[in-house]
Amino acid sequence: MSRILVVDGHPGRDSLCASLAHRYADAARAAGADVTLLPLRDLAFDPDLHTGRRGEQRLEPDLVRAQHALVDADHVVVVAPVWWGSVPALLKGFLDRTLESGWAYRYRDNGLPQGLLAGRTARVVVTTDSPGWWLRLLMGDSTVRQLVRSTLRFCGFRKVAVTRIGAVHGSDEARRAAWLDEVAELGRRDAARPARADKALPAKRPLEEPAAAA
Repeated sequence: MSRILVVDGHPGRDSLCASLAHRYADAARAAGADVTLLPLRDLAFDPDLHTGRRGEQRLEPDLVRAQHALVDADHVVVVAPVWWGSVPALLKGFLDRTLESGWAYRYRDNGLPQGLLAGRTARVVVTTDSPGWWLRLLMGDSTVRQLVRSTLRFCGFRKVAVTRIGAVHGSDEARRAAWLDEVAELGRRDAARPARADKALPAKRPLEEPAAAA
């Protein structure tokens, strides 16, 4: 059984991103995958790296659980809007805090980076008010490049698919329903992926996962 982690990076629970994440997760689960849906807005954590990468900043319990979910996952899906050519501060802070040096990546003696989450696949789903051609040709596709190249591939993910949803501005209910159907089909398709036997385990193990509250 394939394990899929769906990261909802939108701060609004009534957003299109939230609906897309739920629809994908429901379809993948119905198709037989073991799915964890992680809405970042429901986590309690400080999104700021107060000393940058120079010091230790202990992870909050919700981020420890997120690290364990990342380790367990065969396939990771990140759903986020394009805001100012980037991602929401909530998602950026989650990535800054969770993808720790020595856990998600490290630098070799020759100075080149090594991703420590190898063996996993991923999908990035971005919503945008701008047409796709505008983002790719005129804006450099900065959000996708940030998530795919500078984050997921940097941490060892090699096969990363991209799904663009838009233009959202001015879209009607029929168009949004079609987008939801589209991600549901992606969820069913991704659920058919076999479980990965080649998943790397980070050298720096996550902290012990906090026990659930009684």
